[in-house]
Amino acid sequence: MKSLFERLRTRRLASMFVLLATLSAAIVAGSFAAHGVRGQEKQNDSADATPLKVINSAVAPNEFVRIAKQVGPAVVNINTQTLPKQSANKGHRNPHGRVQPTPQNPDDDQGEDQQQGQGQGNFQDFFNRFFGGQMPDQEGGDNGGGVQESLGSGFIVDPKGYIITNNHVIEKADKIYVKLSTDPDTQDFGRPARVIGVDKATDLAVIKIDTSTPLPTVRLGNSDTVAVGDWVEAIGSPFALSQTVTAGIISAKNRTIEPGPSGQFQHFIQTDAAINPGNSGGPLLNMNGEVIGVNTAIYTQSAGYQGIGFAMPSNTVVDIYNDLISASHKVTRGSIGIEFREGLSGAVNRVYGFKNGVLVQKVHSGGPADKAGVKVGDIITTIDGRAIKDGDDLVNEIASRRPGSTIRMGYLRDGKPADTTVTIGDRDKVFADQGNQQAETNPDEKGDAGEAKLGIVVRDVSPSTATKLHASGVLIQSVRSGSFADLQGLEPGLVITRINKQPTATKDQFDAVVGKLKPGDDVVFEVIDPRHPDNGINVLGGTLE
Repeated sequence: MKSLFERLRTRRLASMFVLLATLSAAIVAGSFAAHGVRGQEKQNDSADATPLKVINSAVAPNEFVRIAKQVGPAVVNINTQTLPKQSANKGHRNPHGRVQPTPQNPDDDQGEDQQQGQGQGNFQDFFNRFFGGQMPDQEGGDNGGGVQESLGSGFIVDPKGYIITNNHVIEKADKIYVKLSTDPDTQDFGRPARVIGVDKATDLAVIKIDTSTPLPTVRLGNSDTVAVGDWVEAIGSPFALSQTVTAGIISAKNRTIEPGPSGQFQHFIQTDAAINPGNSGGPLLNMNGEVIGVNTAIYTQSAGYQGIGFAMPSNTVVDIYNDLISASHKVTRGSIGIEFREGLSGAVNRVYGFKNGVLVQKVHSGGPADKAGVKVGDIITTIDGRAIKDGDDLVNEIASRRPGSTIRMGYLRDGKPADTTVTIGDRDKVFADQGNQQAETNPDEKGDAGEAKLGIVVRDVSPSTATKLHASGVLIQSVRSGSFADLQGLEPGLVITRINKQPTATKDQFDAVVGKLKPGDDVVFEVIDPRHPDNGINVLGGTLE
């Protein structure tokens, strides 16, 4: 018979077993609940969540907001159409408005704006003039393709409908349309526009739309007073996205991105405000909402924004605009008919005995300087008593003078000071006359067709250069300023291997091919840069006028 103690212990153990069994059952039940349907309802229960609300706190608008609202209505989209018959004449231009051998620019003259590749150094690192357009491989090939459409920007400066934009946005377009910010999106193209005047030297243009009511306008600010580091805002239509606003600072001033005569009138404001294809012709604004530049070019390896953009300063824009709306609708610049080279070494300055001034390297026969007795080797030091610092200073001083006016020009000859009176000529006429004279003195049949028709002098490449390039051709020795070759981007030092797919392995072959060219012919050059032979063959071309 069990003792009382044993009976109590047995009962306690039995109770513990019951308790453990109960707990186990509860755990199993809880586990089922956690993983079963009824448990799922509990898990998704969000009764304790607090709904979110929009906070209507007041945020003071910054200056960028104010400027966008103030100026936005005066910024327009510009759409252009080019008919198939003209698309074949379009060329990829380089950073300097020259033909661009690389076919990767999104905006261009159809690719043009994409404009602009480099005639020197690495062709892949190039400055790009830009406006939205179809890529080159969409142009339709040899059959001419369909109608080409491109997009750019502009801004209204006169309530009567006068608009400033870039020349490359509307150049060669058969139809130009302008869409205001208030025009409905359902309106496909916009309002028809006509060209009032263009200036290729600064890549500016003035167009006009008809309007029955006054249009909103922008104000032009003083670009000379802006400083590096100042905030700026850009408005335009990148990639067809109208009324896009970006901001940045002024990164530098007085940037010249195209060497030589082609860049003499292009001294840009550099900015890091995001600028892309389609922004071309749009305004760059200061914090007063005033236009201090026209967005014109970008430096890019991808045809898109890389933090370096260029805008033509407003002070230049105002002068050009006033000339283009005048009765002549053209910009007239003064010239004295000389040529010089920028960036001379200190050794040249020391040997010729000058620190500041311009060394005359060519005097155009019959031009203003020639008539005034100026000779090669003279060093121009003053204009009307004002010291001349360098070539840019001289060009700006002379170009601003009206043809027919006179200047007193000081110069050094053999180290001795002298001066003479020079009558300013019309730049276009002076260089045109020079070209005509050279054409007359270099007839095609004498074997100098390159100089007469194209404006270049070539010679056979050396055997060592041909071996290095793995190709034969003719080496460009000189390029006449303003000539057809100069406008296409040809430069001294490049080697021409073929023209219009015909070999130019020797000077005789080159002369034979060029001698058959006539006005209206398309001329396409295949060139190699001996300094960068790994870049391969680049193609440049245009239509001979």
